[in-house]
Parts: sequence; structure tokens; C-alpha cells
Amino acid sequence: MKILSPAISRLARFRHWRIEQWMVDPIASQREVLQDLVTHGQNTEFGRRYGFKELFNIKKFKEHIPIHEYNDLKPYIDRLMNGEENLLWNTPVNWFAKSSGTTSDKSKFIPITNESLEDCHYQGAKDVLTLYYNYNNESDLLTGKGLVIGGSHQISKINEEVHYGDLSAVLLQNTPIWANWIRTPELSIALMDEWEQKIERLAQSTIPETVTSISGVPTWTLVLIKRILEITGKSNLKEVWPGIELYIHGGVSFLPYREQFKKLIGDGCTYLEMYNASEGFFAAQDNPEEEGLLLFLNHGIFYEFMPVEEYGKPNPVTIGLKDVEIGKNYALVISTNGGLWRYLVGDTVQFTTTYPFRIKVSGRLKQYINAFGEEVIADNTDRAIAMACEKTGTVVNDYTAAPVYFGDESKGAHEWLIEFEEKPACIKQFAYELDCALKSLNSDYEAKRYKDMALTMPQLHIMEKGIFHEWLKSKGKLGGQHKVPRLSNDRKYIDEIKLLMLQYQ
Repeated sequence: MKILSPAISRLARFRHWRIEQWMVDPIASQREVLQDLVTHGQNTEFGRRYGFKELFNIKKFKEHIPIHEYNDLKPYIDRLMNGEENLLWNTPVNWFAKSSGTTSDKSKFIPITNESLEDCHYQGAKDVLTLYYNYNNESDLLTGKGLVIGGSHQISKINEEVHYGDLSAVLLQNTPIWANWIRTPELSIALMDEWEQKIERLAQSTIPETVTSISGVPTWTLVLIKRILEITGKSNLKEVWPGIELYIHGGVSFLPYREQFKKLIGDGCTYLEMYNASEGFFAAQDNPEEEGLLLFLNHGIFYEFMPVEEYGKPNPVTIGLKDVEIGKNYALVISTNGGLWRYLVGDTVQFTTTYPFRIKVSGRLKQYINAFGEEVIADNTDRAIAMACEKTGTVVNDYTAAPVYFGDESKGAHEWLIEFEEKPACIKQFAYELDCALKSLNSDYEAKRYKDMALTMPQLHIMEKGIFHEWLKSKGKLGGQHKVPRLSNDRKYIDEIKLLMLQYQ
């Protein structure tokens, strides 16, 4: 460790020139990435179907290949999971990252190739370290260990060759041996899927370590920090680990959590956001004092940007980097060295700068709640409401839901305002059935609800008939296509409606 850490530090610091290469000429870098992707894909079943050997430029590429969502590629993915090869990519696919579900499945499985592991996910992680060192030249980061809070799924075997798991579990399982010397906890703890025991083991095993950084989703990180402070009797992490200097976060908006983290960690910690998904490592902050994340342009991903108003059209228009506008919402469309072709991720982004190109995640194409990493979409809640109604013999006219954020002494939850045509005999029973239905439909929600460790039971309020109508009227949105938003990732709408409720009581 003592010999290795300085060597890794020097390498990370000196690597910044590689990043500067694609920052200086981003358009050419993206053109080269696409050429490499098409070369890999031309002799696959997908490549033969869409005539990859005839695709000599970006215009031809977009003309020949339609935009795909997960369900469009699912038949290929199912066959890959059954052991077939050379379908989407020309090297074997032995790993799949399991993430939250689509409209037809509880979970989706994203192919992870050797190329996407090495040239995208791991390359992105190295670049995050390089960017941080470039920002903080005096950093002592690798004099201690990085505490990594992994995912919620064990590695599962489909057959002798093919495995799947949460993305972080897949990455940890494939991490080079040397990387294990600079992180904590040990792999057996990091990959635990029983979260109550996992948090306890994480806390007990890492307290004696010299920890200088933490990376993980804010939800579970908060749970762990609170347990560590409870065990040690300290008021903040600086008293436990004086050298802690960096928290790397992503997956959900950090805004609701920032003040809690400052209080629980203490002064002198840098907060760095990254944008890493099962589909690829997309971006990270190169300057923590700025909102934008530097878009990674030489990591095996070719990017297109679909203006959100194009979504749902038969032949939606996408644009490249040279045509994007700052502040405009775009849906992210990617082609990757994991075998995803013109794949609609579902996230929307806005550019904060161009040359260099920095983005921020602005939302999802569809309504959702993802305050705690649960990724609940409207299709989940519509189906869950229907299932709960069937179980309790009730009828729902309308509803809206939003997050209740972590407090100093309270955990997160979802708050629901529901207008019933036929009210349930017991609202607690309806809440129970709704919760059970959501857990059956969405694996990420199910994980966050485990033993109330991150999310507690849904908080339900029965709305008097007419309140939603009056709220829409106050917004000038009665009639036509206007309707109450099913889900929101902030509390703006739900707080407005609750205030209106008080006026009618």
C-alpha cells in the first residue's frame, strides 16, 4: 500500500494530458469513437441487419439505424443471456448489469463487455481521480483508503460463463487485485445483499481504517454515516477519520442531502458528482465549484442529443455536439462498446458549457421519483394503484406522489395524495397493498424499502373530491391534455396541492 499509493497518485496526475486531447478536439474524438464502434459491430447479427459495412459517416449511421429503447433490444439481450454470441457486439458478453425495470419487466439487464468494463467504466473512474488531482494538487487522497458502498445485489450465475448483478457489484467483482489494496471494505462485505447486516459490517470493519474518501449513493451513505457516528459517539466523520477529504456521489440529486452531509462529515470535504449508469460512465465534475459535469468523449460511447419535443415522433431528430445549445433539454441517445445502438437512456440533460462540453442531468423523459435511488416511474405507480385497488375493492380517480426527504431524525418516504371514487375501508391496508405492489414491480424500490432502512412505508392522504380540479384550474390547465402529474422528484406540486387542501377544510 505505502509503495503502491504514490505510484498511482503520480500516474493519475500525469494522465491529465489524455483528457486534454479529447477536450481540445471533441468532434473528431467522437467521430473516431463511432468509427471504432461500427467496426466492432459490422459482422454481428445486428450489424448485418442494418448494413454496418455501408455506414461511412454519421449521417448514414443515423439514417440506417432507428432509435431503440430497452424493449426493442430485449430480444437480443435475452438471447445473449442464454449464451448466444456475436449478436450486438463481436466479443463475448459474460456480464450483465441489473437495474430497475421497464414497463414490462421488474428489472432490466444491460450487457457489459470487456471493452465497456475497461474502456468505459474503469477508464471513467480513473479519469475522475485524475480530474480531482488536477483540481486539488495538494491532495493526500491515496495516503488512506476509499470507502466504497456497493450495490444491493449479490453476483448471480445464469450459467458457468454468464453472470449478472448490480453494476457496482459487477465492477467490484472484476476490479484488478491492486485496486483492492486502496479501498475498503473487503469484497465479501462490499458484495453483501442483506443490507441490515451489510451496514453493520461496513461500519464495524471500516471504523479502524484510515479513510480519506467515500463513494456511494447518498441514501445508503447517510445510513452508514449515522451508524458509524452512533458506534463511535463522535459528532462528525472528521473526528473518526481526520484525513477524509472527498465524497463522490451520483445517481440522485444531491441538493436535498448537501446540508446533512456537511453537518455529518464536517468541514474541509470536497463533494464531486459523477454520472455513471449501467449503460456507461458518461461524465464527472472537473471543477466541484461548478454545476456542470465534463462529458467523457473518448470512452467507447458515441452521443446524440434528442430535443425532448422530438420524443414520441416516428422519426425523431437528434443532433451532435456542434449543434447543442446551453440550457436546452435533450434526451440522451447513446451507442456503446457494450453493444447498445442508438439507445435512448431515458435521462434528459442540459449543457452548462460548450468547448469543453459540460452537462447536468435535468430529469427523465417520463415522470418518476428517484430521490433515494428507487427509480420509480409512472408505469410502476399506475400498475401498483390498480393492484392495490383490486386487493381492497376500491377505485382511485387521481393521485400524485412525491418524496419526503431525510431529516435529522427521520428517514425517507413517498407521500401520496389520492382521490378515491370509492374509499377503502382501511387506508392503512391500502397503503400496505400499494407498497407490496411497488416492491413486486420495481427491484430498486424493493431494495430501498428493505426493513425500512432507507425508505419507510408510503404516507397516504385521502383527497376530497374536487381539490385536484381546483389546483388545475388555478394553473389554467383545465381540460384538453392537462392532468395532475402522477410523480414528481421534488415537492413543488404536492406542497401546493396540500396548501389548497387546507383552504377547503
